[in-house]
Amino acid sequence: MIRKALATAALAAVALFAVPAAAHAEEAGYTTQGPAVTAAPGEAVSLTFTGLPANTPSTATAPDAVTLAALKATTASKPTDASGSVTYQASATQPGTYTITVTAGGVVATATLTVAPSDTAGSGSGDDLASTGFDLPVLALWVGGGALALGAALIAVMTTVRRNRGNA
Repeated sequence: MIRKALATAALAAVALFAVPAAAHAEEAGYTTQGPAVTAAPGEAVSLTFTGLPANTPSTATAPDAVTLAALKATTASKPTDASGSVTYQASATQPGTYTITVTAGGVVATATLTVAPSDTAGSGSGDDLASTGFDLPVLALWVGGGALALGAALIAVMTTVRRNRGNA
């Protein structure tokens, strides 16, 4: 009987200290991992952060190259919902990997936004050759203009030679 009472008292003591410690961990500040998203340059993506305190104001921060929400801002604020999650829109035009940080009630969540370089090679018609910078119509104009200039120079030289032979 005494052992049973001691065991119950020990469990009560553990519960007495463990429950507030777990509740305090949320307030003391810990880091959770948010989503990892890959996007094209300029594409807006939704980043949903979970594990935050419910109905708490949150603040998102990002590097200067990232736009949060519809405004060109590196900081945005909105409250978490009843389940402790919040969603922010983010976009960037420069390829790279960016870390977005959300803080709510001492809890910090981070997400990774990777902006992949856009594929500019090819025309989308199955032609995967790289562009050399010359289109066929532009090249034809240069060749035609060069032939015209060469012909005009040849006529000028022949006229000068004929006049010199006639005067001699």
